[in-house]
Amino acid sequence: MNNGKLGFVLLATILLASCSKGEKQPVAKPPVAVETAIATTAPLKDVVAVTGTLDPKFWADVKTQIPGLVKQVYVTEWVRVAKGAPLARIDLAETEAIVKRAEAAVESAKAAQAQAEVALRRAEREQARVIKLKESGLATQQSLDDSRTESEAAKARVDAARAQIRVAEEDLRQAKARLAKGLVSSPIAGVVALRDVNVGDLASDAAAGKPIFRIVDNRLLNLTVTVASADSAKVKVGQQLLFSVDSLPGKTFTGRVMYVNPELSPVDRSLKVIAEVNNTPEVLKGGLFAKGEIIIGERQNVLLVPRSAITELDLTAHRGVMQLIASGAAAKKEITTGAVSGDLIEVVAGIKPGDEYVVRGGFNLRDGDRVTVARAVQSIATSAKRR
Repeated sequence: MNNGKLGFVLLATILLASCSKGEKQPVAKPPVAVETAIATTAPLKDVVAVTGTLDPKFWADVKTQIPGLVKQVYVTEWVRVAKGAPLARIDLAETEAIVKRAEAAVESAKAAQAQAEVALRRAEREQARVIKLKESGLATQQSLDDSRTESEAAKARVDAARAQIRVAEEDLRQAKARLAKGLVSSPIAGVVALRDVNVGDLASDAAAGKPIFRIVDNRLLNLTVTVASADSAKVKVGQQLLFSVDSLPGKTFTGRVMYVNPELSPVDRSLKVIAEVNNTPEVLKGGLFAKGEIIIGERQNVLLVPRSAITELDLTAHRGVMQLIASGAAAKKEITTGAVSGDLIEVVAGIKPGDEYVVRGGFNLRDGDRVTVARAVQSIATSAKRR
């Protein structure tokens, strides 16, 4: 019986010794594979992010100036027209008759003037003859007075004929002006974006009618964007605007700020800004939605890191966490962030140029974990210079 108890005690002692030995030798955590980069500085363009819509700077809705039946249509949609090019013609047969009658009235008035001038010359010759006879005593004073009266009357008839010519010419000018309104022409050079008329349609006058043509000049565009109130004081006329559109991926276009609204919108406190875009060749279209940024300045020697290298990022509070590499181990570091440029973020405090930091693989790292560098990525400064 004593031997059994002794054996049990020995067995228990051996098991306890084995457990105690296992606790003293824990399994070591293997190094974590990470990708790293060296903190470097680069120039940084300070920008204000914007969105907006492209519209033609010059366009015109064309209406008819007088009502009437459409007699001819000279253009179709999508064709390019020059300034003053004919687009359509309104049937104005009555006005054409009025023009012809006015032309005849002008000719008649000119003939009346010619007759009045002949009569004036005859009266002047008669007056001169009577004056000589009076000087010789062969004519009476009454004859002289009658010749003078007739001469003055002839002059008055000439003046009246000239006035009648002016009246007839004015009537002709008005008739021709009305006839000219029957020709609908393009007020600007551009492309016919809308044709809403056919031969035989009854066109209304400009006050009541709808546009029958729209001419669009896409060579110069306006990009109207909105800027948040916090950035409204940073935007100035003349600043460059870089933008892209979804229909042309991978391409960046340039505009320049031309107009800044003097007041903010009462609805959302945003600022409306218009940039002018040179669209030659005409690859952009009016109505496209654009995303871009206004360049408000440029700074040198700015410490930039990729967004993927920062955890717990809070752009509003300007803070985040990075993992630095020191003696082959990870070291957690809180940082202060600044401006954002695409995928790059400015680091104001927390790291310095030359520090090695984790770009990828740092989400599961703990402070002090051993690391092994799987791959060193390209210098962030080089990437920034290419932007």
